[in-house]
Amino acid sequence: MCDKQCKTACGLREGALVGCGNPLLDISATVPMDFLKKYEMKEDDAILAEERHMPIYRELVDGFQAEFLAGGSVQNSLRIAQWIIGQPKVAVFFGCVGEDDYATILRQKAREAGVDAHYQVSSDTSTGTCAVLITGTHRSLCANLAAANKFTIDHLEQPANKALIENALYYYISGFFLTVNPPSIMRVAATALAKQRPFLMNLSAPFISQFFMKPLLDVMPYVDIIFGNEAEAHAFATAQGWPEDESLREIGNRLVNLHKLNTSRPRIAILTQGCDPVLLIQHDSVKEFPVTCLAAHEIVDTNGAGDAFVGGFLSQFVQGKSLDVCIRCGNYAAGHIIKNPGCTYSGAPQFIE
Repeated sequence: MCDKQCKTACGLREGALVGCGNPLLDISATVPMDFLKKYEMKEDDAILAEERHMPIYRELVDGFQAEFLAGGSVQNSLRIAQWIIGQPKVAVFFGCVGEDDYATILRQKAREAGVDAHYQVSSDTSTGTCAVLITGTHRSLCANLAAANKFTIDHLEQPANKALIENALYYYISGFFLTVNPPSIMRVAATALAKQRPFLMNLSAPFISQFFMKPLLDVMPYVDIIFGNEAEAHAFATAQGWPEDESLREIGNRLVNLHKLNTSRPRIAILTQGCDPVLLIQHDSVKEFPVTCLAAHEIVDTNGAGDAFVGGFLSQFVQGKSLDVCIRCGNYAAGHIIKNPGCTYSGAPQFIE
């Protein structure tokens, strides 16, 4: 018998939510600004590792007090959603890992969080890692996708995995996955459209719009809800050649009016902007949701705040809650996560609908 607090979450269908992304082990450490400069990185960067970045991971482990945390944007969001829902295996995750200790850690963390992870395994490539470089309240990310980059659509076509996708009710994929396997994204998007089920996506980082605009535009007609922050939205606008002086509201309005296949479900854009209000942009309205700003001493690590926001949103969305409730839960989750290292949580969720 469910108590009042968990009544809404209990009884959700296992596998109701499917996510695809890059499973990465975060190697997180506080570093001086000189360390960023050494690797030609800026505060709050989110980049893919090039050859010159490869020594960064060993240097973090050997020279700093590095923490190992389960990472990867979509997997983070699903872990947060599961934490708030409180019922295991509502969320299914697909991604590719290696055959190594890092993969074992990721499996353990996913299992502990209640995420039903179905990893493809690359026997000749190590599990992906992400350097999380913390400088004050800023964090910079440098991802070496490694095995995550080896994901293939074949994995989704295995009968058991295909059934999980066919039976899901909600789908979430990050823009980061566009760098790995666009055909897999299109397969999931087409399934969502055929079954008239919500397909949610994230702009993820400015470099996605800068360098992967074609696959992003290919999938956009399928997208029912698009997430992004201020920098990501402006990067999309710049790549599209939209006026430079447009406000975030105007960019969001353009996003929702891009071509969409399922016209019976108008696209929604949800844009975050740090301590400023979250914008809920629909075809005929813009609504603001205030964010509770934390004092500097309360902020431990902003890494994962965006992932947590989506996780909080999803935790309510899969329960059929209103967009207002979903966004408020997103704000709650983001506010909780930045008080902890990485995209981690502590204690029982305290969100009040």
